[in-house]
Amino acid sequence: MRPPRADEAVRLRLDIAYDGTEFAGWAPQSGQRTVAGVLDEALTTVFRTPMRLRAAGRTDTGVHATGQVAHLDVPLAALPNAYPRSSRAGEPEFEPLVRRLARFLPDDVRVLDIARAPAGFDARFSALRRHYVYRLSTAPYGVQPQQARYITAWPRDLDVDAMAAASRDLLGLHDFAGFCRHRENATTIRDLQRLEWSRDGDLITAHVSADAFCWSMVRSLVGALLAVGEHRRPASWCAELLTATSRSSNFAAAPPHGLTLVSVDYPPDDQLEARNLVTRDLRTR
Repeated sequence: MRPPRADEAVRLRLDIAYDGTEFAGWAPQSGQRTVAGVLDEALTTVFRTPMRLRAAGRTDTGVHATGQVAHLDVPLAALPNAYPRSSRAGEPEFEPLVRRLARFLPDDVRVLDIARAPAGFDARFSALRRHYVYRLSTAPYGVQPQQARYITAWPRDLDVDAMAAASRDLLGLHDFAGFCRHRENATTIRDLQRLEWSRDGDLITAHVSADAFCWSMVRSLVGALLAVGEHRRPASWCAELLTATSRSSNFAAAPPHGLTLVSVDYPPDDQLEARNLVTRDLRTR
């Protein structure tokens, strides 16, 4: 058997969860503790060669994930480092690697599953949509201590019906520049597919889904809708923000710790390549 070429690699899909409280977001940053930075370091140690993950969504500082997806290209020559000397009969191929990473990683980030990615899979460009939830509590005491890192305490009551009415006006394909922080050469046109609110006693939850999100978009949507929920703005005001050409300064983004990336949807394997082309096609006004 010929030795593997230096440029040959196997692409792996990783399903990841993390508590974002102590992280400066997903993306590697010099001098900052980030989710990708911690994971890249652990994977580099395991595979004994530099590794870099690519994620479905680059979450901001303080934002959590229970369903982040990333991919990793492992050189064929380094792949044997994923396997132990002895394995358990019948276990999935990369379950030993999941166990090893659990020993290398800190408690606030976990790799839940690893599998060979199908042909054409790209964690970012193959994704059909991302799903987030945002949680708030209007309880007079704030939030139970065990949940305080994941739920935003809100000191005023909220009109969830008014927030739901305003949310419906935002659904569909729009330019969300009024809800996004500026990023050079990045489009702000997005297809917002779900923005729904539910209430269970003092707990208020937003379910937000889109084909993709621009920088700070979910927190900005929630922040604007909170202004409606407090009756500081009419329900029609959010739709007016869709005409803005830059991030509005008339409202604050919701705090990051209430936000969690819960899942990412992908098409069937035979449609991955086509999806990549659609996603890479830059939208314009």
